[in-house]
Amino acid sequence: MSELKRTGLYDLHLELGGKIVPFAGWELPVQYPMGVMKEHLHTRAAAGLFDVSHMGQVILRCPPKALEALVPVDVAGLAEGRQRYGLFTDDTGGILDDLMIANRGDHLFLVVNAAMADQDIAHLRAHLGNAVEPVTDRALLALQGPKAASYLAQIAPPVAQMRFMDVAVIPTVHGVLWISRSGYTGEDGFEISVPTANADGFARALLAMEDVAPIGLGARDSLRLEAGLCLYGSDIDSTTTPVEADLNWAIQKSRRTERTDFPGAAVILDQITNGAPRKRVGLLPEGRAPMRAGTNLFASADAADPIGTITSGAFGPSIERPMSMGYLPADLAAPGTTVFGEVRGKRLPATVTPLPFRPATYKR
Repeated sequence: MSELKRTGLYDLHLELGGKIVPFAGWELPVQYPMGVMKEHLHTRAAAGLFDVSHMGQVILRCPPKALEALVPVDVAGLAEGRQRYGLFTDDTGGILDDLMIANRGDHLFLVVNAAMADQDIAHLRAHLGNAVEPVTDRALLALQGPKAASYLAQIAPPVAQMRFMDVAVIPTVHGVLWISRSGYTGEDGFEISVPTANADGFARALLAMEDVAPIGLGARDSLRLEAGLCLYGSDIDSTTTPVEADLNWAIQKSRRTERTDFPGAAVILDQITNGAPRKRVGLLPEGRAPMRAGTNLFASADAADPIGTITSGAFGPSIERPMSMGYLPADLAAPGTTVFGEVRGKRLPATVTPLPFRPATYKR
């Protein structure tokens, strides 16, 4: 078993009382003394600081169109200073990982999932060779919430003018920051790549501001679930297609009609046209008990065989009720449909509901 890695902020997490757990090969804080519920609500009300340095950061020095051979995303049409969500797909249409792609003029900047970073880099190198430059000397932080912009602007004033999915490179007293106005909470906010040597000082400067609190993995998960966002390895993987995962919006028109040379195009484009056999849906269980990942779903309270599975589930502090996501056959995926989850030997009803569970508040 390989040794767990630590981010440059590990000592700060301990100092702040963070409860450290293993996650995707790293030692990371799942919560702080405030607790998951209060951390979640604090991020929604003010500003939360997340250490996401475990994510992979990669520079690509190749024409944007070269990356299109690996993703069903319009990279060639991505304007300089802008970022978009993307997917690596395989020849069967399965999702190898999801990622962020930014156009920074003379190169692309990618952020990939921690658990898949090594595989993603190997995949990129197999197709793009020496154009692939993993970034190993920078930490990654996320500042999320309605007050994020006002606080980050005290360190990097130009962020006040950025829109959702804008990217910028901004010199500061904490070094040159690579900033995107994005995140994975459904809130306005930023992801900030900072030189590792400056990460501790930068994090402390933000935490010294009145309404900035450290937030752990527990609240990050409930925030992204309220926002209806997928977690790779749970809600999407190589056995799910973008269409099944309800991620059609990530495949721009030009990749559906003109540049259809991405892996799995035959399967994915057929499903866009004719529908997929199953679909990722939101579910609101009755009562207060969450239906968590792995819960089997049934068409009725006495049906013999399961028809689907919960992939993510938790209590939603902002919506004040349990919430889940999972996959159902297409003919049972319409909002308002009732299905039954098996929780501790009992079949409990849950209603299919549109995602997200809580509207996003991005800065448009």
